[in-house]
Amino acid sequence: MSASSKALYPYTLKPVSLNLTDAEFKGAQLALFEKSANNFGLKSVRTKEWIVLALMTAAAIAGLVFVSGYSTIIFWVMLVLVGLYLLARTLGLKWYMKREYDKQVAGVSMPDEMKKVQLGVQSHGLVLSMPAPSDILNSPQLRGMQMRAAPTQSAVIPWSAVTSWDETDEYVFVLFEAKGQKGSQIIPKRLNAEGLPIATITKHLKQAKPQGLESMMQTPV
Repeated sequence: MSASSKALYPYTLKPVSLNLTDAEFKGAQLALFEKSANNFGLKSVRTKEWIVLALMTAAAIAGLVFVSGYSTIIFWVMLVLVGLYLLARTLGLKWYMKREYDKQVAGVSMPDEMKKVQLGVQSHGLVLSMPAPSDILNSPQLRGMQMRAAPTQSAVIPWSAVTSWDETDEYVFVLFEAKGQKGSQIIPKRLNAEGLPIATITKHLKQAKPQGLESMMQTPV
């Protein structure tokens, strides 16, 4: 069975290696940031804000038409304030987000564990699997004891544990909370060719939560 045909199966028979590179890790964060930043255009201005701005603009124009002399200064000021508010509400927020993004990226590196993570999907949730750490076998307290370490350790993220999610052309981002612990996961869509059915994942995510991350400034790790 080819890799492309495997991806047509709605669920995985075994986890698929993530093989996330550092370049992909940073690229995923940048893609998420750019998508979030694009939301802060004129379309992001709420209806109530447009109403207030429209009333101020109308009042300023009426004042310029019916009033003359130095009294028109206040109406010019009103128009300038409307323009400044729109600039701050759009370009200003984008600048702020870019500054915060640069701060986060400067202090974040991809955990080594992510190179070993394997992902699977079942009807009840996402399956995460990775090799079990061998450090415990070298512990002084356990010397002389016969132990057999499990080759892998795994965990399931139930769909009900998903707090928010989003996607770009190349990645799916999932934020979740389980047993009081918050976490996040980057899922490259290229894994669809490896046998991880991305369509199944997004279908369950849509059923669990509306698309859109709860915090644009959170960085998946």
